[in-house]
Amino acid sequence: MHRRIKLFSILALAGITAGLFAYNGFLESIPEEEEIVEIPGVFGKETIRFWYAEESMSDYINSAAVAYGEKENIRVIPELVSESQYLEAINNATIREDVFPDMYLITNDSMEKAYLAGLATEIMDTKGVVGEKNFSPAALSAVTYQGEYIGYPMYFETTALLYNETYLQEWAAQQETPTAASVPGNLDELLTMADTFDPPETVDSIFTWDVSDIFYNYYMVGNYISVGGENGDDRNQINIYNNEAVLCLQKYQALTQFFNIESSTVDYDTVLQDFIDGKLVYTIATTDAAAKLAQAKEEGTFTGEYGFAMLPDVTSELKSRSLSVTGVLAISSYSEKKQEANDFAAFLVTEYADELYGRCDKMSANMTVDTDNGAVQVFRAEYAESAPLSKMIETSNLWIQLEVLFSKVWNGEDAGILLQEMANQVATQLIK
Repeated sequence: MHRRIKLFSILALAGITAGLFAYNGFLESIPEEEEIVEIPGVFGKETIRFWYAEESMSDYINSAAVAYGEKENIRVIPELVSESQYLEAINNATIREDVFPDMYLITNDSMEKAYLAGLATEIMDTKGVVGEKNFSPAALSAVTYQGEYIGYPMYFETTALLYNETYLQEWAAQQETPTAASVPGNLDELLTMADTFDPPETVDSIFTWDVSDIFYNYYMVGNYISVGGENGDDRNQINIYNNEAVLCLQKYQALTQFFNIESSTVDYDTVLQDFIDGKLVYTIATTDAAAKLAQAKEEGTFTGEYGFAMLPDVTSELKSRSLSVTGVLAISSYSEKKQEANDFAAFLVTEYADELYGRCDKMSANMTVDTDNGAVQVFRAEYAESAPLSKMIETSNLWIQLEVLFSKVWNGEDAGILLQEMANQVATQLIK
């Protein structure tokens, strides 16, 4: 347990104990014939426990617990738990009938494991919040398992194109075209800029991204690879090796002729800092970049203008599709407070969702909040069309396999052979 939370719990317990002693003394002083009236807030207050593993969310979660407690007279006890063996810790606490969570925050790729272990169950959703009025198809797919909603979509992570608008304006002026038309719709258009733009001396590269991380590469093949279908839970829907996916990887490999990026040394943080320093025109960024660029702009460390756009297609014929991860609120099937936990989850993803980005820079999966934030809206549009991580236990290492494949393709190995080998490997994993 987090030290500060543990200290708070001890102090709170001491206060409650002292209060109960005082209350018992008060009861003894009442004549027997008088009716005893329960004092609100001392007895009868329901308590639910909520576990999470990301320390950056503590401010949001603790604030939400206080707000909900004041609104509904429900005590929510949040607990920050180590990310190491997180689901196993929940399972062990449940087996021991120890203090285990009524609800917890988990990513969608672990939902099958949680459900089959009995740690997650179909949501009640008596308020009807999980549906198309609040969430995109990707968000709903992320929480769907075997046709049931087994969680509430809370936040998402995906990728988008980040560009230096000031440089784009310069190039548009050189080409005598509108700046808006200069944002590339596909990689061929981006390469045209790389061939024709005469950038300022501060620019090191037109386009650089973290080629070592699958999250920033997946969009190249995401529209043509399927592992588990739209909901990531169907073992009959596996499609890895196909002509379109091979063509996309060959296009990816061809980018090495234009952009000199060492896959063994590049990393996302360095790339993003290079963008902030004005050394890049384009990069591929995750949602954290929105807050970091806004801060850099405010502090004056980024000069000029920037913008976010949907990721470019591979070509005019081959479409792109990004990868996404969804933070999901799951309800323990062993909880005796399922209704209370469901109600708090509904509160987090609706009424309190507009606090999420401001408090911890997480973008809410709820489409109805942060509508005035342009960066959030671009990422949310990308998320809506994204491919959620697969939930299947057998394919939990798929992303590592793809990362290795992309690295080999980037360094010149045959894309078709590698993709065929991977398809065979995944098929073998599923048979076992």
